Amino acid sequence: MNWFLDPVSFQSFKLDILSMTGLGKDAMHVHIGMAIFIIVRLCWRGRGGWFVAWSAALIAALTGEYLDYKVDIIQSYKYTGQVPDAEHWHDIWNTMFWPSILLLIGRWLQPAKKNIKDGPDFIEQDAPIQKSTDLI
Repeated sequence: MNWFLDPVSFQSFKLDILSMTGLGKDAMHVHIGMAIFIIVRLCWRGRGGWFVAWSAALIAALTGEYLDYKVDIIQSYKYTGQVPDAEHWHDIWNTMFWPSILLLIGRWLQPAKKNIKDGPDFIEQDAPIQKSTDLI
């Protein structure tokens, strides 16, 4: 995975994905953020899974934007002599919006734990089982 270490190769990889999928940059950030969040959440189903999934999406967003920022510094300073603008925060916001919403409401998305006393099939756990002859 040499492309991950080299900002220019990473940028080229992202542009290839954009051209193959036909997505815009903003849509790609939304999809990547949600995909990372959902994959990590499905793998980490235990306690703290919502936060771990959100953290993984944040780390991916910050890493991607750091590499983009390095490419922007190289290219913009090389061609214009100026430092790049702050559009990278917009990309982080796009990537993290839905994972943040899911983190906040995730507590209510958990299936309710079933109580053994609920429903018509209530059986006391500690009561002895009666034989049919005892019921007459």
